[in-house]
Amino acid sequence: MTRLNLMGSRQSSGVIAAPACLQTFQELKMSKSLKYILFKLNDSRTQIVVDKTSENPDYEEFMTNLPADGCRWAVYDFSYKLEDGSQRNKLCFFSWSPDTAPIRAKMVHASSKDALRKSLDGISVEIQGTDQTEVAYETGPSHLY
Repeated sequence: MTRLNLMGSRQSSGVIAAPACLQTFQELKMSKSLKYILFKLNDSRTQIVVDKTSENPDYEEFMTNLPADGCRWAVYDFSYKLEDGSQRNKLCFFSWSPDTAPIRAKMVHASSKDALRKSLDGISVEIQGTDQTEVAYETGPSHLY
């Protein structure tokens, strides 16, 4: 049984993950109704909140939702088939911090990652990206299988 800390995990940056982040993650993980979740810092940079969810399995769409000038975290539920035809899924955590994002935003983003990541149980792979080539399917998640 997974136990959730709904008050959020507080890190050295003082940022906490909102309870909705953990609840939405559990929905993605257990019900398989969502394909990915994007998380961001709220405007006051005190809490991590859900930015967007999607049921669309199109990885290219997911990539277009990573802003060119803003930091995000994401969880993507990858589905793939083994050589024997059996279906598998792996949860992948993304830390998106593009080079064009403001320096302060990147610093808070980096120091707040664990507030979210440590509360998400069942992540198989972590990918850090600063540009689209680092999170492209061919260079990132395709090594899952």
